Amino acid sequence: MYIKKIVIAVLLLGLVGMGIFAWYVYDTIFAPNTAFNNSEAHVYIPTNASFDKVVAELEPLLQDVASFKVVAEKKEYISNIKPGHFILKPGMSNNDIINTIRSRNVPIMVKFNNQERLENLAGHLSRQIEPDSLTLLKVFRDEAFLDSTGFSKETALGMYIPNTYEFYWNTTASDFRDRMQTEYDRFWNETRVEKAKALGLTKNEVLSLAAIVQKETAKVEERPRVAGVYINRIQLGMPLQADPTVIYAKKLAENDFDQIIKRVLYVDLALDSPYNTYKVKGVPPGPISMPDISSIDAVLNYEDHDYLYFVADVTNFGYHKFAKTLAQHNRNKAAYVQWVNSQGVNR
Repeated sequence: MYIKKIVIAVLLLGLVGMGIFAWYVYDTIFAPNTAFNNSEAHVYIPTNASFDKVVAELEPLLQDVASFKVVAEKKEYISNIKPGHFILKPGMSNNDIINTIRSRNVPIMVKFNNQERLENLAGHLSRQIEPDSLTLLKVFRDEAFLDSTGFSKETALGMYIPNTYEFYWNTTASDFRDRMQTEYDRFWNETRVEKAKALGLTKNEVLSLAAIVQKETAKVEERPRVAGVYINRIQLGMPLQADPTVIYAKKLAENDFDQIIKRVLYVDLALDSPYNTYKVKGVPPGPISMPDISSIDAVLNYEDHDYLYFVADVTNFGYHKFAKTLAQHNRNKAAYVQWVNSQGVNR
């Protein structure tokens, strides 16, 4: 009878021990282990990250870091770390978290527009995807790639058509660039190519002209009319005489793209530069900024009219007054100059 009691006691202790162990296993692996109240948390794990780096990324989001480490080791995550962008939900267990960061890399939406140079584009993108700006810029400027695709250092910016694109956060710089070339080729469909040919312009020239149009007016609905002015000048053999190209030429010559120039002076018009369209006829050797789709299509679908001149309309800010003759333009320009002087804008 005494031995029977001992056996029962041992069995009961074993059951209690097993229960405690089972509870520990469940609590470690399957119990919630998040410490945030938002609807979701975004985790970015870099390429070649160590486990310590992963833990550092996750630590603010976890209630119990030690249990996470235990489960990560048991599930062999430590030797199989994946880079990427991952989304955690409140109430996730260690098991859920590890399964997520091991296999559920979530794409992000990458946006860019209005970038003035490749340097600006690289800096803008480095805040959205993993590669840093120097790595991106090096890849964008790669001479072998530019030669193979028909671009140059002057025209390379035109390959990046502004839009919103889906990418994995850990996309490499070269993969990003190559995807943009694919998007560029897709953008230049047969219809757009034929319209460019009808204008007697290459794709690069269309992009360069579109950049000027975009700089001239922020009003999308006015861009086809502005484009029509420049098309008329090209067809007549006139210089474009576009102030934004002079501004760009000045910034380029002085290697200072941070300066703000609100007014072009007569001395600027004498600047010796292939971008100075007051001195050099035709379209500049490359875009002076990144034209968006509306500007590109404004050139390809320009408004057919007889205007040769335009100047800012001081009675309807943001828009312009257009003129067919120089005399009419000079009257419009006089009103603009008077207004600019009244505002004390000297540069």
